[in-house]
Amino acid sequence: MVNNDILIRLRYALNITDLKLVELFELAGAPLSAEALRPLFLKEGEEGYRECDGPTLGAFLEGLVISRRGRKEGAPSAVPAGEAKPAWARQPSNNDVLKAVRIALQLREEDIVAILRSVNVDASKSEINALFRRKDQENFRPCGDQFLRNFLAGVTKKYRV
Repeated sequence: MVNNDILIRLRYALNITDLKLVELFELAGAPLSAEALRPLFLKEGEEGYRECDGPTLGAFLEGLVISRRGRKEGAPSAVPAGEAKPAWARQPSNNDVLKAVRIALQLREEDIVAILRSVNVDASKSEINALFRRKDQENFRPCGDQFLRNFLAGVTKKYRV
């Protein structure tokens, strides 16, 4: 999925205001002003449109997790120079997006199955678990664009009243 689309869908689903959006980026250690963020929410082809890069989407996801769950105990606020950066700092995969939303909203497998069922998608707990495995594990399954799109539509249905 296009990063801008993920950002727009999550912002709408969770009813995130401009002020809250700026706060999320500050929490992730990547402060951006509301003016700098506005072009990310324009439609492609509109004047001023800017493509959302991986680190920007990753910072949004990290800020979302921190705002909803708090900082991980013992985790530094920024990655020291020379240390490996997390996957979201490069280009988050659909699996990374799914995992971040799951953590931020404190969803269990049953919750994800129910969210998907609300948009007429049947998925078993084992299929869901395969999406959260490490890439090098035998039962890992990549999350497809359509699956993520349906999941975000279900999140919108559940959280946007």
